[in-house]
Amino acid sequence: MQRRLLNYFKKSDQILWGTILMITAYGLLLLKTVPTEEGRRLSYFAVQLLAAVTGYFFALLLSLIDYRQLAHFWYVVAALCLFLMLLTQLKGQTVTGADGVAAKAWISLPGGLTFQPSELVKIGFLITFGNHLFVLKEKGLLTSPLHVILLAAHAMIPIMLVHLQHDDGTAIIFFCMFLFMAFGAGIQLRYFAILAGLVVIAFPIAWTSVLDVYQRKRFLIFLHPETDPLGYGLQQLRGKISIGSGGFFGKGLFQAPRVNSGLVPIQQSDFVFSVAGESLGFVGCMAVIVLLALLLTRILKDAGYSTDLLGSSICMGYFGMIFSQMIFNLGMCLNLFPVMGVTLPFFSAGGSSSSCLYFGIGLVQSVVIHRRSSDRLLYTPAN
Repeated sequence: MQRRLLNYFKKSDQILWGTILMITAYGLLLLKTVPTEEGRRLSYFAVQLLAAVTGYFFALLLSLIDYRQLAHFWYVVAALCLFLMLLTQLKGQTVTGADGVAAKAWISLPGGLTFQPSELVKIGFLITFGNHLFVLKEKGLLTSPLHVILLAAHAMIPIMLVHLQHDDGTAIIFFCMFLFMAFGAGIQLRYFAILAGLVVIAFPIAWTSVLDVYQRKRFLIFLHPETDPLGYGLQQLRGKISIGSGGFFGKGLFQAPRVNSGLVPIQQSDFVFSVAGESLGFVGCMAVIVLLALLLTRILKDAGYSTDLLGSSICMGYFGMIFSQMIFNLGMCLNLFPVMGVTLPFFSAGGSSSSCLYFGIGLVQSVVIHRRSSDRLLYTPAN
């Protein structure tokens, strides 16, 4: 048993495991300093710890399963994802954000807990879309205009479903995953140029006909939140002040007055970077960025070492998910992007979000462990 365990870790990406352990410890430390809202049965720290333990367990299980065998059952994964999204649309729980905007993106669980299905669907998308790319590559259809359009249609399914839940932050992350996976698979640049042109053309229409009033206000206010300090600019303004108040070394863990008083709305989730800034200062903020950058570097390296397009696509999709969430969340906190409800990977509180992030690590480790060229014999394209 000991030899098998040792052999497993030799095959896996040990640096990736070590990086995740450091990120988990740091994230839990930050959430330990955040006071829990009245009425909650469990603290943010307790929920995050439970999510991390659950996530690690399933990450280990997923890493033991050959990702190619998982891709054989892409239709089961797709059906489950579609069922969860439709169930959320019909019977989901509505949660109101800091600016009064409600998103119907959660399902109630026993014990007063909630689950956000779209987080699990992100992991399912890595498998279904990765398999789609792999099948087209094996059949020599990856550059066919018709099949590129079908790839875009595949991606639009989760994007539109989460948009209907009023969770456009997650829709943007799905779009970024699609872009990274398509680019990594070798889709020709002219298709990305066409897509960029369509986005530019469609933006005025989306501004007037698709975006809600609150979304337009977020776009207009984020560069100057002080013009609406008690409304749409409140969260970003207070978050920026908290980050700046920490100076170089911060005010100390459990000693940060703005963190302790909860002045920044949703500081445990969307604005957890402000907790690092006030408590541990510039050093604490840089530690968050460096750890996530190290994580991204390892995922990208594992994508390059993959022996087939399916494995590299899974890694590239996961890279795109972590990278885009990191960029958009930090941009929100630093007033570079409008508030869009995107969490900071592994640091923001959220049981379902955190657990599913670890599931993604399990898939990446599966690619690493089962990447031997002889393992290709185990997999043929699942049509």
